[in-house]
Amino acid sequence: MSKKAKNTTKSKKNEEATLLELLKRVLPKVAPDPEVAGQIYEAVEQELKAKSRVIAFEQFCERVELPDLTEETLDNVRLQLATSFGGGDIVVQPNKKDETLAIEVALPDGAHFQGTVKVRPVAAEEDGEPEVALKFIPCPISLPGDPELVWLLGKHENLSAEEAGMALAKVEEEFWESKQGQKLQRDRVERSFPEFIARVPAGMLREAGLKRHYKTPEPVKVLCPLKPKKLESVAA
Repeated sequence: MSKKAKNTTKSKKNEEATLLELLKRVLPKVAPDPEVAGQIYEAVEQELKAKSRVIAFEQFCERVELPDLTEETLDNVRLQLATSFGGGDIVVQPNKKDETLAIEVALPDGAHFQGTVKVRPVAAEEDGEPEVALKFIPCPISLPGDPELVWLLGKHENLSAEEAGMALAKVEEEFWESKQGQKLQRDRVERSFPEFIARVPAGMLREAGLKRHYKTPEPVKVLCPLKPKKLESVAA
């Protein structure tokens, strides 16, 4: 994806997060009934999510590299689809006569996408300044019930702690709604943060600018201050 396209995608995600955060503050004022406010918030969130998925699929079809229809290339397309649309049923059907690839993705929530990609040469790298890879920096988090138990995650250096927290909450919700998450719950895996952080695919976190440094949380180590030694008197 070009630098411009990535910046546009990130800008849209930030706008959606800002809108949802604004709704959280405004809805209780205009809709005092918590149930009604919750329904409005959920409806808006689902609509934004559906729109984002449509745009993401269209962008995928525009940018995916398809120099040929060999099995190796098709496996690469499947892998990219699985990373972008985790938990969905993916079907790719090559048409060697027309030199096209039909792509179909069905998500657990009923969303369904179809597209066709033509075989094309690999696009040359864009001229201009090279894209700067964002670094990951430590992002320690804890749960309200046990603030001393810390998960040391990573976040892109351009994300604030608040933005990282919102992104993490969104990924957790999408994970439990995915095909994998639903299966885990049917297998009686507790829908909890520790289970989520131990099982969520790394690709889902990376898409949100996050990274799992350690799967196993560790308690904060409290250092005991050293007692100063008494100076011995020096004989004259």
